[in-house]
Amino acid sequence: MKDMGLWNEADWIAAIAVVVLGVFLAIGGKIAIQKEPEFAGHPKGLYMLFFAEMWERFSYYGMRALLIFYLTKHWLFSDGKANLIYGAYTSLVYITPVLGGYLADRYLGQRKAVLFGGLLLAIGHGLMAVEGNGGQTDPAINVFWAALAFIIVGSGFLKANISVMVGQLYKLTDVRRDGAYTIFYMGINVGAAIGTILVGYLGETIGWGYGFGLAGIGMLVGLIVFVLGKNVLGGAGEAPAPLAKSREMMLYGIGIASVAVIWGLVQYQSVIQTLLVISGVALLGYVLYETFKLPKEPRERMFAVLFLISLNPLFWGLFEQAGGSMSLFTDRYVDRGATPASLFQSINPIYIIMLAPLFAGLWQWLGRRGKEPSAPAKFGLALAQMGLANLVLVWGAEAYGIAAMTPVIFVFLYYLLATTGELCLSPVGLSAMNRLAPSYLASLIMGAWFYMTAVGNFVAGKIGEATGGHGGEMSKEKLLEIYALFGWISIGAAVVVLLLSRIVKGWMHLDTLEDR
Repeated sequence: MKDMGLWNEADWIAAIAVVVLGVFLAIGGKIAIQKEPEFAGHPKGLYMLFFAEMWERFSYYGMRALLIFYLTKHWLFSDGKANLIYGAYTSLVYITPVLGGYLADRYLGQRKAVLFGGLLLAIGHGLMAVEGNGGQTDPAINVFWAALAFIIVGSGFLKANISVMVGQLYKLTDVRRDGAYTIFYMGINVGAAIGTILVGYLGETIGWGYGFGLAGIGMLVGLIVFVLGKNVLGGAGEAPAPLAKSREMMLYGIGIASVAVIWGLVQYQSVIQTLLVISGVALLGYVLYETFKLPKEPRERMFAVLFLISLNPLFWGLFEQAGGSMSLFTDRYVDRGATPASLFQSINPIYIIMLAPLFAGLWQWLGRRGKEPSAPAKFGLALAQMGLANLVLVWGAEAYGIAAMTPVIFVFLYYLLATTGELCLSPVGLSAMNRLAPSYLASLIMGAWFYMTAVGNFVAGKIGEATGGHGGEMSKEKLLEIYALFGWISIGAAVVVLLLSRIVKGWMHLDTLEDR
């Protein structure tokens, strides 16, 4: 333990994160012991899911903060290859919810799927603490691949299903739904911010194993919260029909077998690209098959769902540079003082914690006056802001000179615009998927939402790989060139989406939605 007089910026940031975590835990304890079924206008079940997801995101985002540096500094991959591995890993994290969502819809129910996924995640984060000696010839790298595989499959069973359970706490016409998803999204980002700071701090200042070990502890705490809070869910997430124990065990066996498959896939990124194309076509075909069996209004709602989902790859392809090329840029080309580069990934979730309540209130305030932008219009605004984030970073870096270290203020501006864009897209998209999809397709459509986010994450890896040029090592000039190109592409796409938003809003038929 350092003498406080010797603390630098990173030490103070980590200490503040510990205090903030303590405050949130105290609030959670107060909610848990109160007898009233609601807190601040929402059911207690929402807050249980909030804290369970907070701890899961603590572990996931903490590990994510270190991953690109772990790949380049410990396993000694080139910048281009490390970005591609990062993109492949995060894409698989978002594609596996299709399987997890399907099994939950048809057999397990969301609650058991989340519990099983949490167990796999805890194993995966525990394995991440095995460092070995480093370098790609070290046999311990196979443990690293296995850790990624457990985390990927565990996320598949947990991600889509815990989001669906939030929606099950409310009626379809309940005006609190968007606000509930925004509160839930705050839980995600409280965990992401604190996990990024504490795991990143330990990993970069003490040792990789300490950082990844703390991420594993966070996942175990999340599991405990979920198990103990079952009674406040009011039946949300239960299996659709009684399930024989033998079949249930078989489904868990499928999940464990998937770990072995993913262990191989994550090492061969070109195979993942082919898989995304083939499975994407198959998923689209199945969703369209189910869509055309529906009456006119539900069918058009599904068309709106598909339109919104199709915008994910571009937005997340740019947004997810945060954990890849943007982290390497911050590490090498930004005047950041003594603060480890991994801690800068906490800026986005901190902005969300600050801005999410304002956005939730803004949507409600505009909604009461009949002026709230439609979901597709919000998506258009999200793309515009993400494109502008890229361009602001490029303009700032070029204004101060390629040879000079970029002032840290432009990193904060980049994340501010990316965050306001995210708040116009992600919680709104989660709510729209749950609201517009037929009940028997709810988890599958949520899985499809995450699937197209997976495509976006793989695109992010390819964009990050491009910043490395032909030699694989990133240069400041090349990164700024790529960021400027995709910034303008995103703004152009935003204009098209805004022009089409009125048509897509008509497909949603919000005036005739009925509660299930």
